[in-house]
Amino acid sequence: QVQPVESGGGSVQSGDPLSVSCAASFGFYAMAWFRQAPGKEREFVAAIAWRNGNRDYADSVKGRLTISRAVSTNTVNLQMNSLKPEDTAVYYCATTLTNTRDVNTAAYDYWGQGTKVTVSS
Repeated sequence: QVQPVESGGGSVQSGDPLSVSCAASFGFYAMAWFRQAPGKEREFVAAIAWRNGNRDYADSVKGRLTISRAVSTNTVNLQMNSLKPEDTAVYYCATTLTNTRDVNTAAYDYWGQGTKVTVSS
C-alpha cells in the first residue's frame, strides 16, 4: 500500500514504555514520525533514512525515543521510553520519496491515519 499504516499506541502511565510501528510500501527514501497534541501544530519527532539507517530526532525526545527499521518487513518502529504526559498526542507516520529527513511536514508525500498515545501522570 502507498499510504503508511500505523499500529500500536494506547494509554500508559508516566515513565512507562510504549512502541508504535509503521508499515509502508517499498520505494521511499525516508520515513518519519510526527505527532500532534490537542490544539497544537503537528511536530517532527524522528526520521530514518531507509538505505543507510541514518536518524534524526527532535531535541525534546532525544535519549528517550528510538526509531529503527526492519528492512525485511518494510516497517519502522518508534520505541518510546520514559514517557511523559507531554508526549500525549496522535502519532503520524509519513514517507518521503525525496532525499531528505526534513523536519517539515511539507517534505513528506504520504501520511498514515495516526495512532493515539496517551500518557497519564
